[in-house]
Amino acid sequence: MHCPASEPRPSIYYPYQVFQPWLPSAHGSGQPRQKVVIVGAGPAGMVTALELARHGVASVVLNAELQFSQGSRAIVFTRRSMEILQQVGVAERMMASGLPWRFGNSYYRNQLCFRMEAPHDAHDRYFPMLNLQQQYLEQYLYEACAAQPLIELRWGNKLVQATQHADHVQLRVDTPEGEYLLDSDWLVAADGGRSPIREAMGLRMEGASYEGFFVIADIRIALPLPTERLAYFDPDWNPGNTILMHREPHGIWRIDYQLPEGETPEQALQPQALKARIDAQLATIGFGGTPWELDWSSVYSARALTLPDYRHGRTLFVGDAAHLLPIFGVRGANTAFQDAQSLGWHLAYTVKGQGGGRLLANYSAERVTAAREIIDEAGKSTRFMTPPSHGFRLLRDAALSLSLSQDFVRPLYHWRTSRPHEYGESALNSAGDDNALFSAGPAHGAPPRNVNLGPNDYLLDHLGGGFDLLYFSQRAAFPADLLAVVAAARARGMALRVTVVGTDAAVAGADQCLPDADGQLRQRYGVQADGGAYLLRPDQHVCARWLTLDALRLQAALATALPQ
Repeated sequence: MHCPASEPRPSIYYPYQVFQPWLPSAHGSGQPRQKVVIVGAGPAGMVTALELARHGVASVVLNAELQFSQGSRAIVFTRRSMEILQQVGVAERMMASGLPWRFGNSYYRNQLCFRMEAPHDAHDRYFPMLNLQQQYLEQYLYEACAAQPLIELRWGNKLVQATQHADHVQLRVDTPEGEYLLDSDWLVAADGGRSPIREAMGLRMEGASYEGFFVIADIRIALPLPTERLAYFDPDWNPGNTILMHREPHGIWRIDYQLPEGETPEQALQPQALKARIDAQLATIGFGGTPWELDWSSVYSARALTLPDYRHGRTLFVGDAAHLLPIFGVRGANTAFQDAQSLGWHLAYTVKGQGGGRLLANYSAERVTAAREIIDEAGKSTRFMTPPSHGFRLLRDAALSLSLSQDFVRPLYHWRTSRPHEYGESALNSAGDDNALFSAGPAHGAPPRNVNLGPNDYLLDHLGGGFDLLYFSQRAAFPADLLAVVAAARARGMALRVTVVGTDAAVAGADQCLPDADGQLRQRYGVQADGGAYLLRPDQHVCARWLTLDALRLQAALATALPQ
């Protein structure tokens, strides 16, 4: 019998709520077969559920615990993550609670050696980065799920066995009053880095695990410092090692520091060891003796691993269950959001009987490629942050030392922050469009570029929820031959919205019209002539673009983007 902790987690700033467990006795005998069951109510699981619901697909989310996760965990969310969270309805709450930032400072032996500035302009609704503790993110996602009738979240329900069949998965689920059986057409494994589902299936990840450990410590302290990422290399109190600091809401600061070689995690988490290291770091930055209070601490090591395939029969992997990525460059949760957004629409269309079985293979291919690209970048960051050998340390320290006086060295150790993957080789990209002829704008597989349309009004506010056709024109009517192709696609179940860009007057055949009086939309999308167009997938990535669109090429692109 599963007995999850029923006492609220301790915290000096977050009031944990303990939810009531979902019990089978309260829901009658037997459980109806579900379309999708998601195991894990972390960010990856809940964003997947919300994305499925946006496409009209119901899901059941199983969570073994009765409350949100403990500690800050994922705290830095990128602009693209905020755009994804906007689609599922929680971005405004994140912005209201979080701390936006765009600068990062790196110090070598307490001397500033590099200042990173992330790009930000008037067309960006969101800052490059936002700091907010993961508990708040989980709370906002849960409340969005609770308001969605297509999502059922079962607290205190632990998956103990999954048996795959040709057309479904049978789940054995344990609760505080005992077990029950639940059948589902599809199973989504969003059960975290230690994924019991992955282990039970005997699946092995590919990549590298790095030696060395970092302590995470959340402390409450009053520091008169701006919200900027701080990195300290080779300080006096921790020679040869690295320390990171982030300001969080509610007077909390996150300190991550590398352990000396040979020290165990158990030793590092002793109260006296934590106090000595935190006091030493505060003294290094000029705030020695400032009172502070510990909220939470943990230990992690850097791993850069991925499953080679995210689909196994009727089980699909997402987030940390699919890959393990170093935190350097804020890659963990931000990559999971991209996974969940992608899986949501690929799986929804599959559940609806569209895609001919190719969509889920495409989800896996795209996201595995993305993970491998991230692992390559993360490996560079990790080897710089935690040199794996004496030779790497010599090279790293030489670059740091030179950067104190030589400008050309500083970009060599830019921290390579997380960025959205471009699906340039996706099987869903059109082969017969004008992608190669464009001189500007987002290319095949790229996410869209936001454009400021006016006060608190941006392009991405008007997109999402299905396929989007952006048609650049000032004509009074959308061409009839194109409209016939759109109607045929809709008739076969494709959610396709036509947006005419270039006028605020009503256009016959268009679902919506967006003005472009100053030409910013045309400029940012590289469209010169009337009749240019972009086709965006439900995850907003570009799958086709044309300098001048015609009916035959639109029909071909739609058939490729949503194969029969």
